Amino acid sequence: MELPKDAPAVKVWHAIPAEALVAELRTNLEAGLSTEEAIIRQQNEGFNELPEASPPSLLKLFFSQFTSVIVWVLIGAAVVSGLMGEGIDTIAILAIVLLNGLLGFVQEYKAERSLAALQKMSVSTARAMRGGVLLSIPARELVPGDLILLEAGDRVPADARLIYAVNVQSQESTLTGESTPVQKDAAVLTQAEVALADRTNMAFMGTMVVSGKARALVATTGLHTELGRIATMIRQVSAAERTETPLQRRLEQFGYTLLWLALGVVAVVFALGYWRGEPLLTMFLTSVSLAVAAVPEGLPAVVTITLALGVTRMAKRHALIRKLPAVETLGSATVICTDKTGTLTKNEMTVTKLLVGDVFFDVTGEGYAPAGEIVEKATIEVQAETVGGLLLSAQPGPQLQPGLRQLLTAAVLCNGATLNQEGGAWSVIGDPTEGALLVVAAKGGVTQEAAKRDTSFAGEIPFDAERKRMTVLRQTKDGTVAYVKGAPDVLLSRCA
Repeated sequence: MELPKDAPAVKVWHAIPAEALVAELRTNLEAGLSTEEAIIRQQNEGFNELPEASPPSLLKLFFSQFTSVIVWVLIGAAVVSGLMGEGIDTIAILAIVLLNGLLGFVQEYKAERSLAALQKMSVSTARAMRGGVLLSIPARELVPGDLILLEAGDRVPADARLIYAVNVQSQESTLTGESTPVQKDAAVLTQAEVALADRTNMAFMGTMVVSGKARALVATTGLHTELGRIATMIRQVSAAERTETPLQRRLEQFGYTLLWLALGVVAVVFALGYWRGEPLLTMFLTSVSLAVAAVPEGLPAVVTITLALGVTRMAKRHALIRKLPAVETLGSATVICTDKTGTLTKNEMTVTKLLVGDVFFDVTGEGYAPAGEIVEKATIEVQAETVGGLLLSAQPGPQLQPGLRQLLTAAVLCNGATLNQEGGAWSVIGDPTEGALLVVAAKGGVTQEAAKRDTSFAGEIPFDAERKRMTVLRQTKDGTVAYVKGAPDVLLSRCA
């Protein structure tokens, strides 16, 4: 699928000053668009959504499995065998053809359902200023020039230029493959040619805001967004996949060769019989019988079963093969280029080790499910380890269980993420690193709710690139406590 012919030229939104940006989008930094103007733009631009390709009907998908020449040759052979009264041969040939078609149908049906997963990345609602009033509207109704509000936990509804940002970090692994959140700000970039991952004043459709708050002007919507361009490329690649593989081409050539040879046998045998004066009906039946016998009925079955075995092996490794012949193509590959984060990995972080005083602890369990335990491993006297590139050393001492609880308490209080459970699955809203800290704390019996219930908020200094640490002040019955989280080298250099 190509972009519409009237699609606007790609603009360097990240390099346009705020005043010029407002003029370009014909909007207002305070009130946003009027409702009337938004309706007009929606009529011109269309809805802010990725158009869903109409899936083929089940019948069309099924009958598309019977388009190769060799399959038609086999069907013709089955028909002739039936007319000649060879019931067993007819049933055997049709069973092979049907098996081949069913296997291909099942694989393509699964693949078509998987392609629709991209649609789930589009958000359902967005907060936008319309005529100076903050509204919650369907995200599909956003248009270029809309003023939207973003905060931690929001999925960005369209490609937008930040005009105000406070400690904003965005998770952009869906676009760039990098799991580390990107620090965002509203400063204009001086260079026009900037990599997607370095456009720090842009928020992209489908990405997640993990911290901070921002206001942004919608720049592009729907297929004109970066996510929309990816969807377009996926559909173009899907169309390109319909080109025949080497195996399909060879089978097609073999089918045509077999067809012409069968017709040649029929013609030669019939001509010889006619020349010798044999009855025409007898020679016709003899010629057709020889042609049917020459058709290798088992070839499609052998090919299909071989490819199906390959699909089964790939499925055991959690890889979905869209078309059976793709297994043969994959077997010829020498280099595979693929995204890592979220594709080869789950884009989840897990704490596996803790250090409290001079005692190491192993943490069991994986992912965001708070299932596991914290087990003492060894003291530094027994095992030297490094944290943040610094060799830690300390005098051996007793285990500090209160120290472990204090560490886990700091992990949940100095944290902007949220751990959620929905439908039996655990997920994190916010920074994956902070989510991992919530999980390890839960494994130790410390939760955000309990920690906040015992203390009251007294202040916060957010993390920034210069300080490289985050500080949260909590009021306790013993006074004010500062909980600090940050880079190991920065924190250790400030420890007494």
